[in-house]
Amino acid sequence: MTGNGSAIPERAIPERADVLVIGGGINGISTFRELALQGIDVVLVERDDFCSGASAALSRMVHGGLRYLENGEFRLVRQSLQERDRLLRNAPHYVFPLPTLVPVTARLRGTLATIGAFLGIAERPKARPGLMIRAGLALYDLLSWRSRTMPRHRGIGRARLQRLAKGITRRAVAGVLYYDARVTQPERLGIELLLDTEAETGARAFSYTEITGRDGDGLAWRDRLTGASGRIAPRVVVNATGAWVDLVGGAIGPATNRRRVQGTKGSHLMIRNPLLQEALGDRMIYFENADGRICIAFNHANAAMVGSTDIRIDDPDDAVCLDDEKRYMLEALGGIFPDLEVREDEIVHVFTGVRPLPVSEDEATGRISRDHAVGVDPAGALPFAVLTLIGGKWTTFRAFGEEVADLALAQLGQPRRVGTHDLAIGGGRGFPRDAAARSRWQRDQAAAAGLPLARFQNLSERYGSRAVAVARFLGEGPDEPVAAAPDYSRRELQYLIETERVRDIGDLLLRRTLLGMEGRVTAALVAEAGALVASSLGWTEAETAAAAARFDDIMARRHRVQAAQH
Repeated sequence: MTGNGSAIPERAIPERADVLVIGGGINGISTFRELALQGIDVVLVERDDFCSGASAALSRMVHGGLRYLENGEFRLVRQSLQERDRLLRNAPHYVFPLPTLVPVTARLRGTLATIGAFLGIAERPKARPGLMIRAGLALYDLLSWRSRTMPRHRGIGRARLQRLAKGITRRAVAGVLYYDARVTQPERLGIELLLDTEAETGARAFSYTEITGRDGDGLAWRDRLTGASGRIAPRVVVNATGAWVDLVGGAIGPATNRRRVQGTKGSHLMIRNPLLQEALGDRMIYFENADGRICIAFNHANAAMVGSTDIRIDDPDDAVCLDDEKRYMLEALGGIFPDLEVREDEIVHVFTGVRPLPVSEDEATGRISRDHAVGVDPAGALPFAVLTLIGGKWTTFRAFGEEVADLALAQLGQPRRVGTHDLAIGGGRGFPRDAAARSRWQRDQAAAAGLPLARFQNLSERYGSRAVAVARFLGEGPDEPVAAAPDYSRRELQYLIETERVRDIGDLLLRRTLLGMEGRVTAALVAEAGALVASSLGWTEAETAAAAARFDDIMARRHRVQAAQH
């Protein structure tokens, strides 16, 4: 591409830096933020858009990891619960409590086998007994007692379970209700984290920029949209590329070229089925499939989200949801809601990510740790130190980034200056958590911007306190609804394009908004959004057509959607 909007934004990649972070997923962005706030000269490069890989394919849960208790990962659960509660405070515009129902199909049967499996002397039963579920949740409550953010779990009888989840299987003899949290727009949370960091520190991050190999005492890079290239010589490299860390490690140099991760593929379905959505209500159903694997279902983005699979995969670039995965999830859903029929055309969106799990000999993917670690290769064999991020989960991104940053600071001989435990993120700053206070704030801001209250409420649900800046931008020029998505306006999308590092159509429709997740992509929307992006970024007609074709291919291949058919 040659249009000026596709060029590297604002500043060129420098030739030298203290730290180069490779990978703009949530853990790379967290590390970038941690280092930049310490005054470190840090640069981040990402091969695609920010938060476009596994960081965009999570189950939308911010959770302690109830299932991890079965593996004895108590430290991970405690840390995850602490980070969950921090996110509820620091990102109240996107992170909310999530009531969760666990159907119980056996009260006592399998208790001894479950204990034996925990001790490693027996196979885990496929049906987890109610007694052990309650024991695990009691421990879950205990591990989060300091914050007291959530109500404690409680048991419910079969009759109430049937009322709370209409149509749930009659095999359930009882249920348990507990609370975790959900994130409504994880991709936006990631970009807001990055934009905060750049605005406050002057640090620089670059999307669609890949590392192509060694270049003397540095690394060569190439912008995948413009073809621009160059080199950067850092003192420390952070390999935060998730399931790609081994591939990137090989490009960095032989000293880091060894197998550290193995990917498992997790796919999800977005289903628009009114009966299913009514049955789920505002709760998540956390249930066991016939094979013993935990599955989830809850309403998200105007559809029911169902997931997920856990399948080993060698090449993360091959990660797409296959037909047998769709069948698996639909059969699992049929097991928990046996009288509910889901048609193929009710699946409006599909997404898949690859979990970068540590290498393990365990054939059962569910028993592989979801904890994180960092491989440290000091400078010597290479002209720079290399820190390789292994594993991790979305909920703990802040803690993981903090740990990586401290290791990088040690390599640089620099102290930590500030912490991020209580640092609000993006639109979470100044966003009222109390419902009454939020209503007053929305009324005041709507009046100040000259917008109808309903319109500003809509903006605040999408952007939190950043809605104030969006509303101001809307008032600075003529505006009209997007024809293919009239609850959005053209200037609203223009604001996202011009201020949130949009460089391709998918950035806008899949990550800065929920339009793709909601299954609202049509040929008309792609054309309208493409024209807006082209106008802001200076694309030629040929570049606009190429971008539309690129997006259509992504939707068909990765999300199983043909835009022209909707």
